[in-house]
Amino acid sequence: MKDINLQNCIGFEWDRWNFDKNWSKHKVSHLECEQVFFNRPLLLFDDTKHSREEVRMYVLGKTNTGRLLFVVFTVRNNLIRVISARNMNKKEQVIYESNTSF
Repeated sequence: MKDINLQNCIGFEWDRWNFDKNWSKHKVSHLECEQVFFNRPLLLFDDTKHSREEVRMYVLGKTNTGRLLFVVFTVRNNLIRVISARNMNKKEQVIYESNTSF
């Protein structure tokens, strides 16, 4: 997990394509994506596999209703730019639950 300070971020920036894609492919709204960053626990990882031209990260987190999401994002000009969001798969759920059981 990467130690990054998301507290420097001042909001979200949405690309119209990603905004629509997350809803049409995965039924994840932009509001749910944003909620994940404000709820705890939140697990943050480097997405080195897909980071070719810019630094990408992903989080495992939950929405206000408890929906478990996998969200890929980058930070530009202190704004979180969501690239992709979907439900966590089984493997990600195990990782999330094993790292958030206190």
